[in-house]
Amino acid sequence: MKIIIDTREKPQAIRLIEAEFRRYRIETIHEKLDFGDYWSPENPYQFIDRKQNLLELAKNCSSVPKKENGKIKRYADGSPQTDLTRFTNELRRTRDAGCKLTILCEHGGQIKTIEDVKNWKNPRLAQSPLAMSGMRLYIVLSRLMQTYEFDIVFCDKRQTGKKIIEILGGE
Repeated sequence: MKIIIDTREKPQAIRLIEAEFRRYRIETIHEKLDFGDYWSPENPYQFIDRKQNLLELAKNCSSVPKKENGKIKRYADGSPQTDLTRFTNELRRTRDAGCKLTILCEHGGQIKTIEDVKNWKNPRLAQSPLAMSGMRLYIVLSRLMQTYEFDIVFCDKRQTGKKIIEILGGE
């Protein structure tokens, strides 16, 4: 099996994942992917987008406009840039290409299914009323999953490499 890893994956963040790939004698190549972070030519329509935890996923689902130098960043059409816009654009590109995306969230602990997200306590809520609650994240993700037809799989960081191999059709 061969796995392509997106070049934007940070080497220190994927050290354990790559060690697991070596353990299974999986060849890895670092290339820029159009969507997702992991892909295998042996399963050409399946992509994996790795998220380090629910905080990262909540940020991706945020509709708060991005700012730069105190000004709202905008797209060429004038609409405000948000993490949610960038995220939905990636989901749309994946779906429109006829590919399947699995989001692999390394949250671990009590979060094992999308239903468990409802009860997640976002630590950022203590500092900002704009932070996303577990219930709100669940609602946003459920709507996105229905619209863009992707899956979310949760795992502990120690299982990530093995889960990637499993999802891409390896041993």
